[in-house]
Amino acid sequence: MISLKCPHCHVGLKVDEGKLPPGITSFKCPKCKSPIPVSILPEKEGEDRDLHASDTGLLHPIKKTTGRLTVLPDANTQEQVFPLTEGISIIGRKSSRPSRTTINIQTTDRSMSREHIRIEVKKDARGGYKHYLSDNNSKNHTLYNSNFLGDEEVVILNSNDEIIIGRTVLRFNE
Repeated sequence: MISLKCPHCHVGLKVDEGKLPPGITSFKCPKCKSPIPVSILPEKEGEDRDLHASDTGLLHPIKKTTGRLTVLPDANTQEQVFPLTEGISIIGRKSSRPSRTTINIQTTDRSMSREHIRIEVKKDARGGYKHYLSDNNSKNHTLYNSNFLGDEEVVILNSNDEIIIGRTVLRFNE
């Protein structure tokens, strides 16, 4: 969501970039009906956009690839990288026992459940991908960017988000 002002009537607008069709170059102001030109610019790390008097609204590009999880190495776990695919992935500790896990992390971290988290990758209306993270009723819960995920809570992942399952740290990147 970005904030901008119409360059003609100066009404303040909130625009959900995910709802704009691909290839759009302008849209009509809901108040004065004048066209507001838009341009897609590369996203800068950690940048918040607040456009006040600009003649052009600047939008983030569509993310057309799925993300990946990187397991950060520690005493119990070596570095591992797992590409995510469209659909549901259940992520947890690798075990010889049967489970629904689709991404098995090789680790000796026993505080990580065998089916610890769930990530669902869905295509959005603009043809990009969104990644939805939830705890999979794990015994030791899940930390997302230093906050515990609540029961049935779902968050949308962004690049460089940190997920801690058990004592193992995962990093999400697009």
